[in-house]
Amino acid sequence: MASAAEQLAANLNFGAFGKAEDLKKRLWFTLGALLVYRLGTYIPLPGIDPEALRQIFNANQGVLAMFNVFAGGAVGRMAIFALNIMPYISASIIIQLLTAVVPELEKLKKEGEQGRKQINQYTRYLTVVLAVFQSWGIAVGLQSSGTVVANPGLFFVMSTVITLTGGTMFMMWLGEQITQRGIGNGISLIIFAGIVAELPSVLAQAFELGRQGVIATPLLLGLLILIGLTIVVIVFFERAQRRLLIQYPKRQQGNKVFEGNSSHLPLKLNTAGVIPPIFASSLLLLPTTALSFQTNPAEWLRLTAQLLGHGQPLFMALYALLIIFFCFFYTAIVFNPTETADNLRKYGGFIPGIRPGEKTAQYIDYVLTRITVIGAAYITLVCLLPEVLIGQLGQSFYLLGGTSLLIVVTVTLDTVAQVQGYLLAHQYEGLIKKSQLRGKRR
Repeated sequence: MASAAEQLAANLNFGAFGKAEDLKKRLWFTLGALLVYRLGTYIPLPGIDPEALRQIFNANQGVLAMFNVFAGGAVGRMAIFALNIMPYISASIIIQLLTAVVPELEKLKKEGEQGRKQINQYTRYLTVVLAVFQSWGIAVGLQSSGTVVANPGLFFVMSTVITLTGGTMFMMWLGEQITQRGIGNGISLIIFAGIVAELPSVLAQAFELGRQGVIATPLLLGLLILIGLTIVVIVFFERAQRRLLIQYPKRQQGNKVFEGNSSHLPLKLNTAGVIPPIFASSLLLLPTTALSFQTNPAEWLRLTAQLLGHGQPLFMALYALLIIFFCFFYTAIVFNPTETADNLRKYGGFIPGIRPGEKTAQYIDYVLTRITVIGAAYITLVCLLPEVLIGQLGQSFYLLGGTSLLIVVTVTLDTVAQVQGYLLAHQYEGLIKKSQLRGKRR
């Protein structure tokens, strides 16, 4: 009976998908936009020697590999999309942090749609500033790295800054277009596409290492099983919620008396999402990335870069502490217990056994803090997994664990949920139209 019901539901969803023209248009637009993004990761910067760049990239694999994963291989090719969407993500995080500190931004956040548009505009301005600064650092680093640049000078620096900044702004615009006219969150899907595009080559590299005997076959099979278990754990924790019971009393409107009902306030175990590991890794990779382009760095800089290398105990300790810190910090920014408690009291809702107002806010904050401890521990363990593999095996497995898998799984879950939402909406519209036609016939 259960299998027959599942088959019937699948047939209904397939039929709804075949009739949902708007959904198909959105899917085609999303695929086309992601194809444009992938083409841009293969267009190199002008004036770059590919062979010299490849040698430097291989020599500094531990520093640049993670950036290359998020950029879909564009860093290794030094393409026009080498900065990827990271300046926009950094700008978004900074603006969201400032909304909790700057009263003017906090007022804009509460003004609804108009305030959100203004905040988005500030985010775009900050993205330009960060992209110019980062692209200038890349241009100077490439010039000082030896024979990578054919004709070093001011013209190369200016052209690199303009090209990389323009590539980031185009990707930001492309992500916004996907969000508005496609399916899912455009920025997340761009990062998702870059990671998935590099997955076949990384798997092929792992199997080649197994064939050559660098990695034992049982260890390789264990690695694949570990990846599968990690995906299961991520799905479980990302879907996990703590639901607080909300009770609404009886109310009277005119001559009608509405019975009291109950609902739930869902609190995600991982409220911060993938922001903590991305921000933590970005902070830790800043000094080592800057050092990788230096030809003759000082001895203390070399020692610092060695201690902050991937797989090193100091790096893993700082990485874990930063992830935990940003889990609590970002959760406190995106979820305000006091505002939630005020909204519940405004609509007459209350948590059974808890007094409305300040007591409700304290209770929600207490529950949120407890589940964030579990969420922070889960994210930390998942993100430290590839670091342990790097330390034990001496190979880069950024794409097969940690932040990469976390991004791929969460984006997939969100996109599938949005597709299902469109299908349900289309089915409801069909039912409403049928009922209206039957009413007219009668």
